[in-house]
Amino acid sequence: MRQIFARFWPYARPFRGWIAVSLLFVALVPLVETATIWMFKLVVDDVLVPRDFGPFWWIALAYLGLTLLDGIASFVDDYLSTWLGERFLLGLRSDFFAHLQRLSLDFFERRRLGDVLARLTGDISSIEAFVLSGMTDALSYLLRIVFFTGALFVLRWELALVSLLVAPLFWLSARRFSALIKRASREKRRRSGSISAVAEESLANTQLVQAYNRQDHEVSRFHRESLGAFEAELASTRVKSLFTPLVDVIELLGALVVVGVGTWELSHGRLSLGSLLAFMTFLAQLYGPIRSMARLSNRLYSASAGAERIIEFLDAEPAVRDRPGARALARADGHVELADVCFSYPHAAPDAEPALSNVSLAVAPGQTVALVGPSGAGKSTVAKLLLRFYDPDAGALRLDGIPLDDLRLHDLRANVAVVLQETLVFDGTIRENIAYGRPDASPERIAAAAAAADLDELLASLPQGLDTPVGQRGRRLSGGQRQRVAFARAMVRDAPVLLLDEPTTGLDAESSHRILDPLRRLMGGRTTIVISHNLLTVREADEIVVLDRGRVAERGGHDELLELDGRYASLYRLHHPDTALAGAAGSAL
Repeated sequence: MRQIFARFWPYARPFRGWIAVSLLFVALVPLVETATIWMFKLVVDDVLVPRDFGPFWWIALAYLGLTLLDGIASFVDDYLSTWLGERFLLGLRSDFFAHLQRLSLDFFERRRLGDVLARLTGDISSIEAFVLSGMTDALSYLLRIVFFTGALFVLRWELALVSLLVAPLFWLSARRFSALIKRASREKRRRSGSISAVAEESLANTQLVQAYNRQDHEVSRFHRESLGAFEAELASTRVKSLFTPLVDVIELLGALVVVGVGTWELSHGRLSLGSLLAFMTFLAQLYGPIRSMARLSNRLYSASAGAERIIEFLDAEPAVRDRPGARALARADGHVELADVCFSYPHAAPDAEPALSNVSLAVAPGQTVALVGPSGAGKSTVAKLLLRFYDPDAGALRLDGIPLDDLRLHDLRANVAVVLQETLVFDGTIRENIAYGRPDASPERIAAAAAAADLDELLASLPQGLDTPVGQRGRRLSGGQRQRVAFARAMVRDAPVLLLDEPTTGLDAESSHRILDPLRRLMGGRTTIVISHNLLTVREADEIVVLDRGRVAERGGHDELLELDGRYASLYRLHHPDTALAGAAGSAL
């Protein structure tokens, strides 16, 4: 727990001055409560027992003043504590999210998104309960114990010693239950992340679920994870519920002992009625913070379970990062080269074949190279390596003759525009999605990119034009419209290198033909690498590289590869079964 506190305390350091002010009010509240209870003794001994109304007025005024002071102090304490806690959470959550953004693609490919989101929300909040509010509550309880215990000793020190005999029992019971509560809380946190992961995955694929009539299966998955969370919650509740009556019994034993000894003292004239009543009130108030201190330790152990899950992610390092002294690159010419590149995915099966084996290719500025081949041939792996989502196991990738791992990651990716296989669109307007490629793009530049991507007809049919919301994941747009938005986003970026990963995936033949013109405009004057199953989009490439099982099987122009009648020709026949290949390649077109 000390390590967790030391890990996250730096996020609270900027607010040390306000924390000090908050602690002053934390101390003021129990001090005022102590004085208020003491006034109850004066009411009994100076007003009720002697039946003297004279002191009542100044006691009443003091009571009123203390009550007002307690209200003001409590308000400031609550408000300031909330402000500090939320500021702490804001900084920690933002830094945690920024850390997640820096992690490599491999990190997210091995984890469920729902669990990541659960850590970003619930587990982060638990850390604030550990570092700030938990420590503040501990100080508040401790001061109440000190003030109330001091009042007990002032009233009757012998009786105070008797009343504190039960305090070790509180401590022993809390220590015994803390370990149990920590284990139960850790399991509860883990189960909560599993529920979020299953729900996010299922709801994100609603179309697939309904199309295959798998609703009952998804409900069963969700129920199974929820049942696990239910059992974890019950286990945690059993431990906490056993702890509460145990503390009640200990508290009752202490009160009975004090009542017995106090009555004996009162009957022998060694204690006034007001003192005994005040003593009993202080004692009741004292057991409250003692009980709360015991519960707080359990609460802190529960919060530490969430903190451990956050630390697990914070300790994760990106697999790909800038090297010391990495070179800056303003705007590249666009010469891309792969030299004997070999790569296997991390955590792949030991007997799995490499994703790429000795792959070499070169693309001159302004040229287009197409990568084709069956699924699993390694085409998309090339794209991930070019963006440095991963680094190769052997060989080198270069941009303008500079190895990619010698360039700053930001500069490398700033020189590459990407149209991914899955057309990713954010929940915002068309304008915002286009501008995502270049946040500083002018309205004129955005409009020009939209026009170049053949979005004019779509925008003319929308009352809000470029400011039309596209819905979550662009669900208000068709597949072809989302693809043209992606083209416009790549155009507005105006990078010298263009990477097209299956640009016609999910589109019918008519839509594929419609995007060819904006696709040609997008590729114009750029170094382009096209990854595609659709040979219609690659036959105009300067060079076509056929990959098979991670190796270069064939390379050449469209006509040349048709004449070769190898793997490329076989793929072409699959897409154009009515085309005769026996004659010249030109006749095949």
